[in-house]
Amino acid sequence: MEDPGSPRVMYFSSDQGDTFSQALLPSASTEQFYSILDGDKDMLFMHVDTPGETFFGTMYTSDDRGILFSKSLERHLFDGQRKSDFTNITSLRGVYLTNKLDIDGRIRSVISFNRGGTWRPLKKPENVNCPGNVKRCNLHIHGEHSRYNNLVPMLALSEPTAIGLVIAHGTVGDSLSLSQHPDVFVSSDGGYNWRGTLKGPHHYSILDSGGLIVAVEAHRDRQVKTIKFSTDEGRCWKSYNFTEQPFFFAGLASEPGTKAMNVSVWGFRPEDDGQPMWVTVTIDFQSLITRECSKKDYEEWLAHSTNKGDSERNGCVLGMKETYRRLKKQSVCRNGRSFVVKKKQSPCPCTREDYLCDYGYFRHVNTSECVRQPNTPNKSFEMCLDGEEDELLTAGYRKVPSDKCEGGFTPQHMVQTIIRPCGVKPTLDPSAVSTSPVEHFDTPKERLVLILVSTGAAVVVLVTIISAFLAVRRGVYRTRMPAYRFSNLRIQEDNGFTADLESATSSNGTACQHDSDVDLIE
Repeated sequence: MEDPGSPRVMYFSSDQGDTFSQALLPSASTEQFYSILDGDKDMLFMHVDTPGETFFGTMYTSDDRGILFSKSLERHLFDGQRKSDFTNITSLRGVYLTNKLDIDGRIRSVISFNRGGTWRPLKKPENVNCPGNVKRCNLHIHGEHSRYNNLVPMLALSEPTAIGLVIAHGTVGDSLSLSQHPDVFVSSDGGYNWRGTLKGPHHYSILDSGGLIVAVEAHRDRQVKTIKFSTDEGRCWKSYNFTEQPFFFAGLASEPGTKAMNVSVWGFRPEDDGQPMWVTVTIDFQSLITRECSKKDYEEWLAHSTNKGDSERNGCVLGMKETYRRLKKQSVCRNGRSFVVKKKQSPCPCTREDYLCDYGYFRHVNTSECVRQPNTPNKSFEMCLDGEEDELLTAGYRKVPSDKCEGGFTPQHMVQTIIRPCGVKPTLDPSAVSTSPVEHFDTPKERLVLILVSTGAAVVVLVTIISAFLAVRRGVYRTRMPAYRFSNLRIQEDNGFTADLESATSSNGTACQHDSDVDLIE
């Protein structure tokens, strides 16, 4: 709180707390909250609660400094217990899964394959029929909200060593059903395609770096003695009776890291004196799967591949193609503890899709160009960092955080910077200043700015302003906070599904997509 009783604002530090900068996010009253959903060195996912008992808010994604935030998803579900269904699918880069509370009061699942840039519904599994005559039929995944209300025993599960593999509870229909029994669904490609695999709720675990999945039925009123297992990512399941005396199931435990081949099932049996007797059974699947995998058991797999459109861009997500060595579905063998995920990375040529529209610009729905916002006063904005005021001149584009594309489309003169001490205005005669553009160089370790000043016939070249780039990044806003506005992202997919998070339509029917400048910070 900047003043007693005032709304709260968020500050971030990128230098382990030495300095803090105010994040450009909506302020939150004492009845609201902020929540960091996920983050790394490139960007942050931030949830800002909507006022009132709404059980939803707005999800934002940050720039690489954690200062300028853009809208990613509206009506993001966050219930009264402050539990979010937001899930990082760790088996594939850039994939996130969450639920939103739509205006009609229904909960629907959405997935992003480019770190929150766009969100889309989950495809209906081909082997599952839609109930009744629903207009929209998609897969919806149960999250923390459902687990807290005892609807499912487990959340969506993925592991970095099990490439592309996702296991989750869900229902098929118009929205997430609380009346239907949740079934288990599996995806082998990081969430693009799903298939129904087990009826009813289960406890499940990933073993042998994804080469083995195990599951036990979840029953509160019935004892269990059977474990199910699959060696082909859930396409075919076999059952194994691990005990002759069943017991009430309490948990499934395996060694962290998914490299083990054994799993422990534990629970209790009621005794005559009324006291429970706790039981643990460890099952070693090495006695069932005895063959070590060889080279012929593996194949190369291009992540995010849709086999559509331009082959040069097929599989390109966040400017990078990733090809993995993966176990073939038909191979019944064990990866073993020595298994290491191997992948080949190659950068993709940049396109306009690899860039966001910067401050003062928006992307029209009928073009990929970033267009000037009509009422923006000028092409620059200023901020004060470490006693220096940076005036950034932008051509309207900035690269998406985490994007690694190279070459291809490059905005001309994307960013230029003029540096002067904070609060000091130029005192030189405007006619004495060169009209040539200021040259700006950004290197990982230094910043060099050339300022040309003319006095009569003499030209004095001052090349004296060299400052550490990292020191600038640690700066604190000290004067004149810039009037940033938030970006607003649009969902538009090839399958025809289109939903504007916030769009404007003119009187002639032309729709505009606002990548920026929607909400002023108050």
